[in-house]
Amino acid sequence: MALARVHHLLACLTAFALIAAAASPVTGDPLMTDQLEVLFGQTQLLNDSNGDQTIALTLDRVMGSAFRSKTSYLFARIDMDIKLVADDSAGTVTTIYLISEKDWNTHDEIDLEFLGNVTGQPYTLHTNIFANGEGGREVQYKLWFDPTKDFHTYSVIWNPDEILILVDNIPIRQFKNHLDDGVPFPIYQPMRLFGCLWDADDWATEGGRIKTDWSQAPFVAYFRNYTAEGCVPSTYTWVCGQGPAASGNWFDRGLDDVKQQQQLREAQDKYMIYNYCTDAKRFPDGYPKECGLQ
Repeated sequence: MALARVHHLLACLTAFALIAAAASPVTGDPLMTDQLEVLFGQTQLLNDSNGDQTIALTLDRVMGSAFRSKTSYLFARIDMDIKLVADDSAGTVTTIYLISEKDWNTHDEIDLEFLGNVTGQPYTLHTNIFANGEGGREVQYKLWFDPTKDFHTYSVIWNPDEILILVDNIPIRQFKNHLDDGVPFPIYQPMRLFGCLWDADDWATEGGRIKTDWSQAPFVAYFRNYTAEGCVPSTYTWVCGQGPAASGNWFDRGLDDVKQQQQLREAQDKYMIYNYCTDAKRFPDGYPKECGLQ
């Protein structure tokens, strides 16, 4: 199955298309290499004295690097610890995203893109959601910590009711299923996780004003502690609730915790820097339908 062409990851997807898609069952073994496969680039697999694994993605003038999950999921909770490119990372983008792999015109996608910065400036977390080929749902945040000094946990919960994006288990974005109101929602197509480090200095940092300083290369981002609990393909159906991250509460529960609801409001009030639902210049004739739904 050929991978879908993603316009904003052309450098990555050129190499993706050379690799045949595979689907392996999720096992209880926590090793990252049992769940993820390296795709291309100057990618390193680091093993510490405890046997824990870290993937180091690198970017230089020649190419970026990437990995993907061996399994596709139909609904999932994904957690991964990431330490982003340090120092002057302007022009670079580190990303993890879920994407369906069939027709691009009807594809589904959940994006977390970390836009590089000039030394000393905060990283921007750029999020977007595609459903049935319809995207343009960008929401951006300034991270409230230095994501290059240590690992932080970034999570996606995708169930039939909503999509949640969390940072260190704090919810920052919620996208509810309003399919009954005519708003597309990713509910029918399985998606696979990808991670990639690539050059996007035509838009990533201050709209492309600041370019990549290649004297700082190679740029390196680190990934560890990948856990995935999702609905995975079986012989005749999809089996849910399996895997090492099994918690039993992601599939049919949303933000029903008062503390998490408050955390979501605070994150949006303090750290959100762009929301497509408030961009009057972009939508002079009215905001998308989901913006007015609760």
